[in-house]
Amino acid sequence: MIICGLLLLMYLVFGIFQILFAWLGLLCFFIPLIIAIVKGNKGYCNRYCGRGQLFELIGGRFGLSRRKDVPKWMKSKAFRYGFLIFFFAMFFQMLWTTYLVFFRSRKFCIRQLPCYGLEASVELGVSCVNVSPGIAQFAFGFYSVMLTSTVLGFVTMLLFKPRSWCVYCPMGTMTQLICKGKIKERCLILKIETGRCEACLIQYEISNGIGEELKTYPFRIKN
Repeated sequence: MIICGLLLLMYLVFGIFQILFAWLGLLCFFIPLIIAIVKGNKGYCNRYCGRGQLFELIGGRFGLSRRKDVPKWMKSKAFRYGFLIFFFAMFFQMLWTTYLVFFRSRKFCIRQLPCYGLEASVELGVSCVNVSPGIAQFAFGFYSVMLTSTVLGFVTMLLFKPRSWCVYCPMGTMTQLICKGKIKERCLILKIETGRCEACLIQYEISNGIGEELKTYPFRIKN
């Protein structure tokens, strides 16, 4: 579905001229979490992620990627979780600034926002805004997060495989943690009800009906 990648590109372009488009980026934040919580899978990442599809288009079809393997350190839990923490720190700092501007404890400020940088575009974007300073501040902050992550993903796309961003994407890391939790929950229910875990093909001996694992027995499910 290349259309999702093109929609992301339109989002980034339109955001330069009308910053309120940045609010639509919240869909990219909530939809993956909802799918992971409800369905217990990463369907959004695999099918609907606009950023991943855009990199696949530019790096794959247009051949702008070196197609090199991602370094092991970039795949490590330490880097992925560390980048997730950094992402949350940047996100909550943006929320805090928005809170201060909304309650007029701080003036509306563009220069705080990383990776925006185009003075003419910023002035044009501000001139199109006729809303509360807090709403505009959040829009600029969230657009900055979206643009920064896209730039990082574009750089790793050039250096490595087209969708190298997916390896350390904060949303991918969060949805993966949610999916793992959902799998463990299903396994626990299966162990309590049937005494075996069909997901990992391990049979468990149950103690006192609380899913306590005493011994494991590898087995194959018979049809």
